[in-house]
Amino acid sequence: MFRYTPVCAKQCVKAYDNKKYAIEANVMEQRLTGKDIGIAYLDTGIFPHIDFDDRILVFRDFIDGRDLPYDNNGHGTHTAGIAAGSGRAGNGRFRGVAPGTSIISLKVLDQYGNGQKEDVLRALDWIIANRERYGIRIVNISVGTTEKDARIHKALTDGVEKVWDAGLVVVAAAGNMGPKPGSITAPGSSKKVITVGSCDLLEGRSAISGRGPTAECVCKPDIVAPGNKIMSCVPGKPYSYGVKSGTSMSTPLVTGAIACALEKNPALTNTCLLYTSPSPR
Repeated sequence: MFRYTPVCAKQCVKAYDNKKYAIEANVMEQRLTGKDIGIAYLDTGIFPHIDFDDRILVFRDFIDGRDLPYDNNGHGTHTAGIAAGSGRAGNGRFRGVAPGTSIISLKVLDQYGNGQKEDVLRALDWIIANRERYGIRIVNISVGTTEKDARIHKALTDGVEKVWDAGLVVVAAAGNMGPKPGSITAPGSSKKVITVGSCDLLEGRSAISGRGPTAECVCKPDIVAPGNKIMSCVPGKPYSYGVKSGTSMSTPLVTGAIACALEKNPALTNTCLLYTSPSPR
């Protein structure tokens, strides 16, 4: 089973203001927004929140085959808001890292946050086939498998590595199965993708962020970002916000930063971005 790992609601009591993060302050100083950079999100779908303006370029439903954007879970809307929300509904207070990016939403998880590897692999193939049409440069995967079957892990890592080899930047969550060593979930366990952990969920009673090494003895995660009590867009009313925690929330922070880097220097390659991240490689 492929899913995002939900975090206990008790961890989501007090929200941080996203504008306090240094990762966003830096791109704001340079006035970078990720303009015209396409980000594909593999998640639970997306709600047409006011913060997304008219930047949802395409929505594909690999679960029920519906045509119009929807999110019957909320996870996908939240992650997209962290990377791409304009903050319009909150007067800029909950602005995403890259509010100029285009959104390509691929629904691969159901209302319970569960999915099948076949749907994920179909979505990855769709991205490769449509990357030029929609200007996709980055794939955000804030989900991972909870299965122990090595064949499932290999299928997922092979799938994302195929996307990586096509020249796209793949950013995946480390998963919330930590903090014990060897707890990175697939496809974040792939040696090729940029794997993101949560810097504020690594230690203490609330520690859940996945850690390496992977089965291939690769040091992971590649980078960490805030993931605890993050405020972002949620389904419901067009101006609704809500709080969630986990490496799922850390991942789009890094995705948004990469989008801004690509805006500034479109010639950057995925390999360049991976091996210049602050990883103990």
